[in-house]
Amino acid sequence: MCTCLYLFSGGRSLVRLLGALGLSACTALPPPAGGALPMTRAGLHDFAVSGRFALRQDGQSHVGRLNWRHDDSRNELLLSSPLGQGMAEMVSDASGARLIAGDGRTYAAANADELLQSVLGYPLPLSRLVDWLRGNNPGGGRMTLDGHGRPLRLLDEAWRIDYEYDSDDPQALPGRLFVEREGGFELRLRIDEWSTLSPAN
Repeated sequence: MCTCLYLFSGGRSLVRLLGALGLSACTALPPPAGGALPMTRAGLHDFAVSGRFALRQDGQSHVGRLNWRHDDSRNELLLSSPLGQGMAEMVSDASGARLIAGDGRTYAAANADELLQSVLGYPLPLSRLVDWLRGNNPGGGRMTLDGHGRPLRLLDEAWRIDYEYDSDDPQALPGRLFVEREGGFELRLRIDEWSTLSPAN
């Protein structure tokens, strides 16, 4: 399983870094066996999502495809090119976070946030992104709800997260997530499919 991160900081892009490492053989995450479970915001914990992303910083922008599996304290992310070519592998769990290059070299840190900081040179808090995606507000930020009682905007320290939905269902999960940070960092996620993961998975 692969976790692919198409991110960059300043003049140094992870795309260039991964290209230098020769990483090109990631495989897609298998379909979750729990996908038939009802999909609602209430009580959502373990999940798998697939969709698209767009990332912009310092006048540069990149787009690609996203597969993300979150199970308890484990994250597996696959970010690939629009044509489906894998770009990186990163898995984070209770034992730490690992980024594996195609030539076998491995980069590790105590957690995903530290690994992303060291590799990208930019703080992208994966631990918070899990909660933001589910519409949670564990950090006590300022949350605005829409007319259906769903998260519409969250201000969490220097981060702003905006939500959009594909239906008027009060329990609908977000179809779009816009994550911005002061200084020009923008991450946009378009979720094409949500799946819940059963405890057995």
